[in-house]
Amino acid sequence: MSEAPAIANDDLADVERVLAGDARGFEGIVRRWQGPLVNMAWRYCRDRGRAEDLAQEAFVRAWRGLSGWRREGSFSTWLFAVAANVYRNELKRFPTVTVAMEEAPEPAEHARQLVRMEERHREDSVRRAVLALPARYREPVLLYYFHEMNVDAAARTLKMPTGTLKARLARGRALLKKRFPTLAGELGGKGETGGITHLKRNEEA
Repeated sequence: MSEAPAIANDDLADVERVLAGDARGFEGIVRRWQGPLVNMAWRYCRDRGRAEDLAQEAFVRAWRGLSGWRREGSFSTWLFAVAANVYRNELKRFPTVTVAMEEAPEPAEHARQLVRMEERHREDSVRRAVLALPARYREPVLLYYFHEMNVDAAARTLKMPTGTLKARLARGRALLKKRFPTLAGELGGKGETGGITHLKRNEEA
C-alpha cells in the first residue's frame, strides 16, 4: 500500500491541527481514511454494518492516542496498526461466524462460459477459505493480498518482524494449498513472498 506525498503532508498537517487544539483537523483524517478502514474491517468480519462500527471505534482509538504517533513512519501505517489492533480485539470478544477449513467449500473450477460470474464466485470462495485460516495466518494474508500492503507495511501494522510476517504468509499459503489443491497453481508471483492471483483487492461498495 503506497501513500502519495500530498496525502502524507495532509495527514501531518491535520494531526498538528488536532494536537494544537483544533478538533476539526480530525475531520480531514476521517474523510481520507474512512473508506480504507471500513474495507479493511469488512475483510476481517465480512459484515458491512459491523465493519462500519469497527472502523468508527478505530477512529475513536486513534483520536485518543493521536499524541502517541511518534512520526517514525507514515501516519497511515500507524492508523492501520491501531485499526488492526481494534479489529483483532473486538473479534476476539465477539467472534464473527466462520467455518472451519475442513468445512469451507473448495473454489470452483474456471468455467469457459459466464466467465465473470464464475470468477466472482471463485474469488468469494477464496476469501471464505482465507477467513477460515487460523488468525495468526489470516491477518497477514488479509493485509498483504486483500489490502495490498507490502511486506514491510503489513509487518509494521501487525507489529512483528518482516521475517515473521513472511513466514506466516508462507504458512498461510501452504495451508490453503493443502486444503484446496486447485489453488496450487495460483500461489506465487506477487513480490518476494509469492502471491495468489485471485486474492485481489475488491472494494466493498
